Amino acid sequence: MDHRVKDTSLAENGKKKIDWAEAHMPVLVALRKKYEESKPLSGTRVTGCLHVTKETGVLVRTLKAAGAELSWCGCNPLSTQDDVAASIASNEGVSVYAVRGVSTEEYYQDIHSAMSIRPNITIDDGADLTVEMHKELNGLASAIKGGTEETTTGVVRLRAMERAGKLKYPIIAVNDAETKHDFDNYYGTGQSALDGIIRATNVLISGKNLVVAGYGHVGKGIARKGSGLGANVIVTEVNPIAALKAKLDGYSVSTMADAAMIGDLFITTTGCKGVINDQHVTKMKNGAILANAGHFNVEISVDTLEHQSVGKKDINQHTTQYDLKNGNRIYLIGQGRLVNLAAAEGHPSEVMDMSFANQFLSVLRLAQNNSKLEPLVYDIEKSQDQEIALAKLDSMGVKIDKLTSEQQTYIQGFSEGT
Repeated sequence: MDHRVKDTSLAENGKKKIDWAEAHMPVLVALRKKYEESKPLSGTRVTGCLHVTKETGVLVRTLKAAGAELSWCGCNPLSTQDDVAASIASNEGVSVYAVRGVSTEEYYQDIHSAMSIRPNITIDDGADLTVEMHKELNGLASAIKGGTEETTTGVVRLRAMERAGKLKYPIIAVNDAETKHDFDNYYGTGQSALDGIIRATNVLISGKNLVVAGYGHVGKGIARKGSGLGANVIVTEVNPIAALKAKLDGYSVSTMADAAMIGDLFITTTGCKGVINDQHVTKMKNGAILANAGHFNVEISVDTLEHQSVGKKDINQHTTQYDLKNGNRIYLIGQGRLVNLAAAEGHPSEVMDMSFANQFLSVLRLAQNNSKLEPLVYDIEKSQDQEIALAKLDSMGVKIDKLTSEQQTYIQGFSEGT
């Protein structure tokens, strides 16, 4: 087994973290028990490119128990938990290539190392693995059956590839499952992004002007949590419908140019580049804090901060102070990378339980039905969403009603009226 991790001596600490996550991921564990004897993934090679966290360790265990041959790499230079990577290599016997703080060149080297097993199925978060696979597809085409995509940014990229006629194998958009984006993106990022900011700065959120750029599922979750902590939430948007929702949800809505002058804490959630740029940074108050909750580090223009600064220094391992030419100080968390993993531990295990259950079932679908799938981006089937939601409710001891036969007939028919 080949691997590249920071230090294998960290493996036991990583194992403890994975064990903790596993105790809080009952749906994924139930799937493992269901399939560990039949091993439906036996003979299937799977390459994963996900944040290497304790929750990912539980997914690795589940895929391996179902018979898959695995290789793994990180999907962001600052999101790997080195002790978890060490445990995946040493305790799970998986070829993993992930070290926290790698350069861009090393990051892509790790992706290509993980690709070396000639995967039948890819699991991706952000689409970097999928794009690299397409660059090498001539040599890998005979092996590939399909892939999955974990996050909004990746799905957007892959749907663009589909529209351009460049997508060469089927992708299941795990992110678009209701049991993923309505929970992982909303509740998970809402809590974990603010967790990262608080760990990095220990500032009081209450009373702050919190500017949330974007009001999709992630922005909604952060706005809700920030408001719950006592912040005055200001939303910026380019989509009039999303902006109207934010206004009717009780938040102030503004342009970033105006919000820049009054914001104390800025969190970008859009998935687009240059959301905070030169015209905004120069207007910001002394002491403003910037953080990004999107997948890539393009939303906050770090080049602008460098250009507008006469000096900078690290306040701690997560926070950098920029001394601007105008005399103000601006603080950037996690180099502008996704703050919940750069400065904290990512989403709580309970929400990743549903996201990774979707990943596991989607891999099974690709392994068993790939011959029926065209090179398109597919949604999660409604029945799978329902199955996972019911399993989660059951694990929480929650029971819900069922339709009677009379009710089923009524909602499926049209003859009964007033």
